[in-house]
Amino acid sequence: QVQLVESGGGLVQPGGSLRLSCAASGSIFGINVMGWYRQPPGKQRELVAIIYSDGSTVSADSVKGRFTISRDNAKSTVYLQMNSLTPEDTAAYYCRVVALNGSNYWGQGTQVTVSS
Repeated sequence: QVQLVESGGGLVQPGGSLRLSCAASGSIFGINVMGWYRQPPGKQRELVAIIYSDGSTVSADSVKGRFTISRDNAKSTVYLQMNSLTPEDTAAYYCRVVALNGSNYWGQGTQVTVSS
């Protein structure tokens, strides 16, 4: 059984910053990809950023230059540093982990609301 525990969401003013964390635990034998997706109200879930085991990353154009993804392999944790937030970043943010055997896991989601 694998659990993903997300934290760091909340309410922030436009231009502010938040840092999301997602820690994986349980019977997961090697992690390949870790990443963040988001689902704005009334819209489909979309990729925010992912990071591979070699440290390479892929980010959505809408967050490039503002969001940074990183991971701590020793802690099986992925982070998303979000700067210069705008109301368009308001969404439920979901952590995703893909194990080396191809198993796919999702977190429960954490809400990020950008509003004055």
